[in-house]
Amino acid sequence: MEVGTMIFIAVVVFVAGYAIVIYNNLVGLKHAVSQAWANIDVLLKQRHDELPKLVETCKQYMKHERETLEQVMRARAAVATAREAHDVDGVGQAEGVLRLGLGNLFAVAEAYPDLKANESFQHLQARITGLENTIADRREFYNASVNVNNVRIEQFPDLIIARLFSFQPARLLEFAVEEKADVNLGTLFS
Repeated sequence: MEVGTMIFIAVVVFVAGYAIVIYNNLVGLKHAVSQAWANIDVLLKQRHDELPKLVETCKQYMKHERETLEQVMRARAAVATAREAHDVDGVGQAEGVLRLGLGNLFAVAEAYPDLKANESFQHLQARITGLENTIADRREFYNASVNVNNVRIEQFPDLIIARLFSFQPARLLEFAVEEKADVNLGTLFS
């Protein structure tokens, strides 16, 4: 066999091997994004299951705060609908509204000493706050996974394999602007 032919075969084998490594890395990134989303989904489901208990506990004390309680339940339903539809943007928007509603609910609860002292309320508030913190951590991890995935499928030479096998960019989980706003305690108690 000629030296030129052997070099050509070696180059082809190297390029094919490199393409396989790139493909496998992209598949791993795609599945890391899916796993990160699944972790968020589990936490959203857990919080979804806890919210009716919190609202029911609050109803017993907060007879005049029906609007705040209804806002939380509407937002809970919107998050569930978006989550079940795998709508990352919808989850982000609904999460912003839900977090605002929970902030309002916890702020309004300050006006009810009996409610604040209720063991069930304290437990549920701590559980939901813990879930909120874990969701925030998982959201950060998910968005980092999405970013790595999206960067890799746009970088050369990975983009060649990504386009050849139709790898798609993933969407960041961004919450609505309302989530970043401070709770206006004046309007809650007027």
